[in-house]
Amino acid sequence: MSEKYERGLSRHPANHAALTPLHFLERAAAVHPARTALVYGGLSRSYAELRARCVRLAHALAKLGLGRGDTVAALMPNIPAMLEAHFGVPMAGCVLNTINIRLDPATIAYILEHGEARAVIVDRELVPLLREALHRQPAKPAIIEVEDPHAAHQESMGGMEYESFLAQGSPDFAWQPPQDEWEAIALNYTSGTTGRPKGVVYHHRGAHLLAIGNVLSADMNRHPVYLWTLPMFHCNGWCFPWTITALAGTHICLRQVRGPAMWSAIAEYGVTHMCGAPIVMATLLSTPEKEKRPLPHPVRFIVAGAPPPEAVLGAMTEAGFEVIHVYGLTEVYGPAVVNEWRAEWDKLQGAERAAVMARQGVRYHALEGLAVMDPATMREVPADGATLGEVMMRGNVVMKGYLKDEAATREAFAGGWFHTGDLAVRHPDGTIQLKDRSKDIIISGGENISSIEVEDALFKHPAVALAAVVAAADEKWGEVPCAFVELKPGASASAEELIAHCRHHLAHFKVPKRVIFQELPKTSTGKIQKHILRQQLRGG
Repeated sequence: MSEKYERGLSRHPANHAALTPLHFLERAAAVHPARTALVYGGLSRSYAELRARCVRLAHALAKLGLGRGDTVAALMPNIPAMLEAHFGVPMAGCVLNTINIRLDPATIAYILEHGEARAVIVDRELVPLLREALHRQPAKPAIIEVEDPHAAHQESMGGMEYESFLAQGSPDFAWQPPQDEWEAIALNYTSGTTGRPKGVVYHHRGAHLLAIGNVLSADMNRHPVYLWTLPMFHCNGWCFPWTITALAGTHICLRQVRGPAMWSAIAEYGVTHMCGAPIVMATLLSTPEKEKRPLPHPVRFIVAGAPPPEAVLGAMTEAGFEVIHVYGLTEVYGPAVVNEWRAEWDKLQGAERAAVMARQGVRYHALEGLAVMDPATMREVPADGATLGEVMMRGNVVMKGYLKDEAATREAFAGGWFHTGDLAVRHPDGTIQLKDRSKDIIISGGENISSIEVEDALFKHPAVALAAVVAAADEKWGEVPCAFVELKPGASASAEELIAHCRHHLAHFKVPKRVIFQELPKTSTGKIQKHILRQQLRGG
């Protein structure tokens, strides 16, 4: 390093501050105090009001004796208190642990114990779930209960009522930003499909950068109107609580994701952006025509999860939605790869257009490295659109690591890259396209079969609503594809019909040997739980 650029020049409070998304709220409240920050049913709050409530929450937590490094869990749907927790909890120096509200009590008990939650903010409709979870673990965190008039049923376990708790805090509380941006801001747990869920630790720097990355990748303007169809408990809502606040936008809170409610909110509030898994798009599209509302303008839908079927992408475009396909994992704060549209794709139509839209794309601005590598050699695979490799990432929006699991952290970061476990190809234009999870690849008679490719073929059948393809044991071939299919309401199709349909779209060795009709098991974010289907095939 050149000495002349260091002599007498050093970090100082005047020229260096830790990056944190908490400053986004301070700016929004200072610059746009009267602007609507959130809407929930008949409730509306300005940015000045939102900021005051978040600071009150921080002060109340501090008066409870909580501070740097203490975990505060949140068990809530997308209600205003959940948004407030994304600012108020870290403003107190605490770490926010948002918990999937659809988990079983035993898993929630494990998360609370493993994360050492000192307090839990819980929606009163979810009190029975929390009560059962707490019976299973020794620690007894402080309970703060949120009463919601829109809840179907509410119970209390004797905890402090949320509004009364906030009243203990002052909006003049002098909260302190982190001294080090490497400090933890959030703790998120993986789905735990192959064992205990892992605790993924986010830092303030990563949350700040991913939030800004969302602005750039979704091409967002000031004051967006954002509909909360993505759970805030999922990767902190992909950091959109901080993104929308940075732009002084309006958060439209939605307790339940239902087709008519989404169409109504889009029309009533002029929604500009929303996020979710493909199942949310399917819910929008399957809403009866009489319950749909005209779109006030094109609505940008940021979709992640499994690659959306080409037919669904095409239908969304026809319905007036601008679909942006992103890809990421819990370990990278949510989305870190985006299908960035290119002018040369404008001329594509129909299936060709949908096919390029189904690619995962290129790295976010906030992700410094994205590669498709042979995990054995750590060399990049050819950009030929055919050679499979594992998706690797590195940069500021990769997690700190797994809480209390040094071995898993070392394994995930082997070779200086984060190993995603996802298999993909890189196309000659540099975009990547997922082909499977490494554990989801079907090896039949020595041939690799992408379950995603088979699922896309099934989705082309007009009767198919959802499809999942997994490996079934076979004496001759080792493994063969088995399809689980959920049909559209009122539609009908036989196994023989779907198998014949697939033969028109796939090489014969890729065609499912069995088709099973049933409702598919899904996570709270709409991802199909293939591990349950595999257990079903094994008789487990």
